[in-house]
Amino acid sequence: MKIASFNINGIKARLPALLQWLEEAKPDVALLQEIKSVDENFPREPIEDLGYRVETHGQKSFNGVAILSKLPLEDITRGLPGDDEDDHARWIEATVIGDKTAVRVCGLYLPNGNPAPGPKYDYKLAWMERLHARARDLMNAEEPALMAGDYNVIPQPEDCWDVKPWLDDALYLPQSRAAFERIKNLGFTEAFRARNQAPMNYTFWDYQAGRWNKNHGIRIDHFLLTPQCADLLLDCQIDRDTRGREKPSDHVPIWVELDA
Repeated sequence: MKIASFNINGIKARLPALLQWLEEAKPDVALLQEIKSVDENFPREPIEDLGYRVETHGQKSFNGVAILSKLPLEDITRGLPGDDEDDHARWIEATVIGDKTAVRVCGLYLPNGNPAPGPKYDYKLAWMERLHARARDLMNAEEPALMAGDYNVIPQPEDCWDVKPWLDDALYLPQSRAAFERIKNLGFTEAFRARNQAPMNYTFWDYQAGRWNKNHGIRIDHFLLTPQCADLLLDCQIDRDTRGREKPSDHVPIWVELDA
């Protein structure tokens, strides 16, 4: 079972790039972030034509997450528990029925948090506290499950081309990284680092200042796996080359292969 995560940065602007990647990479499941579309305006047909079922949790012009799946889905839920007043579309989850086992997949778009300090950073940390609670429930279920998406967290210095510009940024502040570690320390495996310890493996390059050509990137898209899911892990890779294509997202896909 191949499960990918891709912050598409606007489904309407990136649809050709998405379709090209889906045809080439052939993920069984793709978790999308920043679709920036309400559910009824999501361009379902060309994706469904490739054999995918489409489930969205959209929002006009901002945020928005989706699950594309060639495999059966059950028990689809939308919205991260813990705050009934939160109207941001940042969380979707479902159970994917594989050939060998079922996997609970959670797609997330964690708040950016800038400028920090401030209300946006307070919201980010509160959201991460709610994420910790959901992560704990997933661990307690003792079943194969993963949480994947754009975490907007740079976990370690080697996940950034240069930490100096990021020292006061919400993506690298100590509180952000500590909250991420606290979730991991529940017993999750960070899939990419379980397979590759090398620096200079990034998932995001800003459009500004020639970041892509200079390889001034950061790694902020992650897969966290429960122990039961980590036991199924065969591989985890970043599809870096998509960033150099025409009209790309500023993120690239990251994916896991599971023995499921």
